[in-house]
Amino acid sequence: MSGLWNELFAGVLNLQINQVIMFAIGGLLIYLAIAKEYEPMLLLPIGFGAILCNIPLSSAIGDEGFLTILYNAGIKTELFPVLIFIAVGAMIDFKPLIQNPFMLFFGAAAQFGIFFTMMFALATGHFDLKEAASIGIIGAADGPTSIYVAKEFAQNYLGPISVAAYSYMSLVPIIQPPVIKLLTTSNERKIRMKYTQVEVPRVVEILFPIIITLIAGIIAPMSVALVGSLMFGNLIRACGVLTRLSNAAQNELANLVTLLLGITIGSTMTAGAFLNLQTLMIMGMGLVAFIFDTAGGVLFAKFLNLFLPNKVNPMIGAAGISAFPMSGRVVQRMATKEDPSNFILMQAMSANVAGQLGSVVAGSLILALVPAVLASM
Repeated sequence: MSGLWNELFAGVLNLQINQVIMFAIGGLLIYLAIAKEYEPMLLLPIGFGAILCNIPLSSAIGDEGFLTILYNAGIKTELFPVLIFIAVGAMIDFKPLIQNPFMLFFGAAAQFGIFFTMMFALATGHFDLKEAASIGIIGAADGPTSIYVAKEFAQNYLGPISVAAYSYMSLVPIIQPPVIKLLTTSNERKIRMKYTQVEVPRVVEILFPIIITLIAGIIAPMSVALVGSLMFGNLIRACGVLTRLSNAAQNELANLVTLLLGITIGSTMTAGAFLNLQTLMIMGMGLVAFIFDTAGGVLFAKFLNLFLPNKVNPMIGAAGISAFPMSGRVVQRMATKEDPSNFILMQAMSANVAGQLGSVVAGSLILALVPAVLASM
């Protein structure tokens, strides 16, 4: 009889306090998704996945658990990040960037936080080079890139790295404004930027994703999976003859893969893997990466203004991170608050799109350089 009771109450008998804490963390993510609408499409599945994997003796994880099957099929094989990039590529309009290629510099400058945080993580002595690189890539403000790099270099920290990346992406409207205000004056935030509409020929739109893929792939072959999938999605959009497929990539594909990706990432947040000093450090350094990305872009714009006859609004530099389109909107809102008639949205979105490319290239460079560095040591 006692064996029957033990079987019936096995979950209760095996419940530990650290699992209860993870229930609370999962609940917090769900609360932020619903009540605050912080990246609800990702934080809600991640939060619920965290609850599922921490239930004692959960059938959702393990050799035959559906979450483990999804992890092996979608994360270990890198399938989910690649599919997400196809969907993102179909959503992005590169015309503002093609019209103003100067914004590419801001997309590059706003990746500073990646490499600063990588060096900082390495200097703590708690992480090796591959783990430090995986933590630094949180600063890419690009969830799929963070997952892709973490899967290659630090699978044991995949959960906290993914949660940090998506959580801070959702907090961009809270993180960026104080950093921008700290580094700029009111007069700088009021700077107007002239925007000239340039007609982009359709052939240029079509050639853009093909040429970018070739250039990035030849320079850094490790980038082909990320850049190639992003540009493939964009080519579907730009070609003009695959409207149905473009819409499917932007809607059905994006929704389905985001749903599966979120709950699968949540399933990696077991109490044993998540509740430790390293996780707290990763969350803290992820915030540092976002702050220094924003600061790097703003300071780069201020540096350029020392030489440019037509000054750029330094806030444009902050839009160079990959959190598209949130960062661009944050910059426009701040410009409007300083001067209701100042409209810099197109320049901000151009920098934001450039940041999407910059984050993918930065992630690819890390994937290529870190093994080369380790091999030479």
